[in-house]
Amino acid sequence: MKKVSLMTVATLAALSLSTIGGVVSHAADAEYDSNGVVEFIPNPDPTKPVDPTDPDPTNPVDPVDPTDPTGPNPGTDGPLSIDYASSLDFGVNKITNKDEVYYARAQQFKDNRAATPNYVQVSDNRGNNAGWTLKVKQNGQFKAASTLNDTLTGSAVKLSSPTVASNSTAVHPTAAATIELDPAGTESLVMSAKKDQGAGTYVDRWGTVETVKESDKDGNEVDADVTKAITLSVPGSTPKDAVKYSTSLTWSLSDVPVN
Repeated sequence: MKKVSLMTVATLAALSLSTIGGVVSHAADAEYDSNGVVEFIPNPDPTKPVDPTDPDPTNPVDPVDPTDPTGPNPGTDGPLSIDYASSLDFGVNKITNKDEVYYARAQQFKDNRAATPNYVQVSDNRGNNAGWTLKVKQNGQFKAASTLNDTLTGSAVKLSSPTVASNSTAVHPTAAATIELDPAGTESLVMSAKKDQGAGTYVDRWGTVETVKESDKDGNEVDADVTKAITLSVPGSTPKDAVKYSTSLTWSLSDVPVN
């Protein structure tokens, strides 16, 4: 009985030693670290205009300049750029001696997509989050050439109801609530991005598109898409000849943010 017991004990001991040896000989898991890197630089390439109601840079648009069939002018070079600004067409209107307010016609596109509000577009692809400021000025009063009453004295352009839009998740710039253009040429603030704001592409659009009745060049009443947020006020006391009056706007972008 003792031998049996001893043999049994001895056999168990041998099995235990075999199991321990198996654990010790098992290979340990291994780990090794490597790296990933990507670097960005400022982008000097021009940015094409986008749809102001759906500002997706991967789906650019081709705006119509109502004042120039060969336009619009190309945007400025990057990496901080003015990509586009609508020209303003206040339509064909009957001469009157009453004070009148005329609405800017909405932005049209060459692919016949739906009209949108008029807008200005800015891109900041510098990558330094330094901020920027956009201003605009009117270069003189509305004038006409070779006519007696060649100046729309007292007329004034006003832009209101702005909306800033972008596909960027950065902090958006802030738009001026109202812009009253000065025919004498004083600059007006349009949109500004403080430090750590305004990276990406942004549009500032004014109002919404509405359809109203207007006169064409033959005096017929027609439908026109307009933006009522952009107006031209003309005093009834200002003499008007049966000609086209025009002016120009200059949009200026600075890399200095407004405090």
